[in-house]
Amino acid sequence: MTWFMVAVVVVVAAAGLLRWRRPAWYWLTFGVVVATVRVLVRYASVMDACGLTVPPSRWRLALARVANRPVPESRVPRILRLRPTRTGLVLRLKLRPGQDAFDVSAATDRLRHSFGMYGVTSREVRSGVVEMRMTGYDVLKQVQMPATTETRPMRVPVALREDGSVHYRDYRAIPHGLTLGATESGKSVYQRNLVAGLAPMDVALVGIDCKQGVELFPLARRFSALADNPDTALELLEALVSHMEEVYQLIRAEQRISVAVPDAEIAADIWDLPDDIRPVPVVVLVDEVAELALFASKEEEKRRDRIITALVRLAQLGRAAGIYLEICGQRFGSELGKGITMLRAQLTGRTAHRVNDETSANMAFGDISPDAVLAAIQIPAETRGIAIAGDSTGGWHRIRAPHTSLRQAVNTCNKYADRTPDVPALAAYRPAVAALPSARVPLSKTAPATA
Repeated sequence: MTWFMVAVVVVVAAAGLLRWRRPAWYWLTFGVVVATVRVLVRYASVMDACGLTVPPSRWRLALARVANRPVPESRVPRILRLRPTRTGLVLRLKLRPGQDAFDVSAATDRLRHSFGMYGVTSREVRSGVVEMRMTGYDVLKQVQMPATTETRPMRVPVALREDGSVHYRDYRAIPHGLTLGATESGKSVYQRNLVAGLAPMDVALVGIDCKQGVELFPLARRFSALADNPDTALELLEALVSHMEEVYQLIRAEQRISVAVPDAEIAADIWDLPDDIRPVPVVVLVDEVAELALFASKEEEKRRDRIITALVRLAQLGRAAGIYLEICGQRFGSELGKGITMLRAQLTGRTAHRVNDETSANMAFGDISPDAVLAAIQIPAETRGIAIAGDSTGGWHRIRAPHTSLRQAVNTCNKYADRTPDVPALAAYRPAVAALPSARVPLSKTAPATA
């Protein structure tokens, strides 16, 4: 009995230590079993306490009356599937007649306390079926991306959501994106993860970094074109507009619409073209959009108007030509001048890190979801990298990108430097980089000693 008690004490102490120092390990070893048992045992009583039950049907009441039996209890949603994951549990429920998915969504906070989980979110899978994702620990405190992700062309895993699922940046589904955030909010780390995820793919990266290139130029070996000042940025954007027009001419030449051509073979964008003639897609990363929109003289104002016009044209027409925009900035409001609001309306994907005021959050989500605005202004300053990601449908998620240093991003870009495509329209803006050294060379030589 003594040895048994010692073993129990050791196991309990190990579980407590893992829960404190390594919550992910604790969940995989102890937490998933404890949580599964707790959910199954408490399920009926918790659903009843949270108001997620329906009274018995009339025919069951009539049957109980005829058979002189007790009145049937209220019915709870039926569990279709309970699946453990590396971060929590996934519970799929079949709703009873009269219940709505909003009822489950409104009760998620009460379910979190009742089941003893860290977080609970819900979504409607189809009519009458709701999926609840429950996390066993704070997955955003120390982000660990899964070893395998569902990657495909132009779909990049960039962050982890608070429900434990992976947040993807899918350019074919959401062509253009806007990323806002104050200084030291984690915006640059998010951008590095994006570049590192795109580096192994067949895509041309175009960068505009008006901070003299301090953010993007270290990654130059993987970029097909770079600009570090507004004048070069204007020329580069107008070259992209010309490239877009050439791609549309190629699509027109390959359409060959006739009665004999099946609908599925009619080309409307570059992804409908044959692989051998399909132009390489282009992702344009703008590090700080305010530097392109500000002006101090008449000449700079004319340059600014041409830049914004080119960006708006790329945002409106670039998707079919395989040109996607990823614009970053601290603020993105109408005070940046005419055309900014029109440009923002084309940027469907919205990501907001910690902002300095509510107005900045409204710039990202004011026309999408008031709840996302509230979540964005509540991001604490000490949690760098936490962000709110939303889209035009009104849905939003709290995400955090894994910390990627500039050195790690540079190493990834150097590794895949051979995949940098040569786009003829952008050849004049290809960054000139030296060959990678085979060995470290000393900065200075020691003079030989003389007698």
